[in-house]
Amino acid sequence: MKKNSVLKQLTKSREFSLVIVLIVLCIVATIFSPSFLSPTNISQIFRNNALTMILSVGMLCVLLTGGIDISIASILAFSGMTVGMLLKYDVITNTFLLFVIGSAIGVGCGLLNGLIIAKGNVAPIISTMGFMYIWRGLAYVISNNEWASGADVVGYSDFGADGSMGPYIIIAAVFIIGFIVMKWTKFGRKIYAVGSNTEAARVSGINVDGVLIYTYVIMGFLSGLCGALSVSIYASAQPNMQYALEMDVIASCVIGGVSMSGGRGSVVGTFLGALILAFITRALPLVGIDAIAQNMVKGVLILVVVVLNVVTQRMMDRASLERREM
Repeated sequence: MKKNSVLKQLTKSREFSLVIVLIVLCIVATIFSPSFLSPTNISQIFRNNALTMILSVGMLCVLLTGGIDISIASILAFSGMTVGMLLKYDVITNTFLLFVIGSAIGVGCGLLNGLIIAKGNVAPIISTMGFMYIWRGLAYVISNNEWASGADVVGYSDFGADGSMGPYIIIAAVFIIGFIVMKWTKFGRKIYAVGSNTEAARVSGINVDGVLIYTYVIMGFLSGLCGALSVSIYASAQPNMQYALEMDVIASCVIGGVSMSGGRGSVVGTFLGALILAFITRALPLVGIDAIAQNMVKGVLILVVVVLNVVTQRMMDRASLERREM
């Protein structure tokens, strides 16, 4: 039967509703600004939101386990400030090595987060809140009341400069690897299992503590990587860099349909969520929204998308229940 086929299609996939939202958003933005979908503007959207997109994959893993990490922007600042100071004083200037150092710092921070949460049985929000202040404080200590300017990072900033493929390659690599891991590997299935029912996962033989630690290490790694990338994209390093970025990252995941209680979410949905948030951020000034009101409008739009997502999920659950009863 073809009756209500559109509605059935809408309830088949959470991602489908996000695509519809994205299309509507693009149409509205294009009406106000015909150049919105131009290749130049689209490339700028991806470049300017590269950090949020990359970090959203790590946050997806953390949220799927039922946890949360609000220290990621501080890890990013700690890593980025370290890279910036190394460049400023010509200690290390090799781009690849600096990315390795930044990522290694992130891994160390993520490992500490994971150990405290998994082995110390500390609530993720409490643990990462404490580390949020610690990592940001270390960024200020490393800076020693200084900062790295564009002149200090000449050469290194070429990787993330406008027109460089560097940021886009990292975005693509992170999402492709994330999709493969979550879709087709045992580790990905373990993450879903831990988030869906921790005790059942433990009884079935899954090393729950190990899964938790690894997810926070992944989150830390991506945060450290983004610290190094931020210095390259914005050609500067300051201890207050990317302050409160974690809110946009969490919002991207929630818009993408990731459950805050764990066990539900996908890489594709997260990508679409990050893209919707990026498009909203870019569209608001183009359609003439006053700078003072942009955050308010952005918040309203995020709530609308989230409510739509919740309604879609309930329709999916109801349709699934009806099929079982037939």
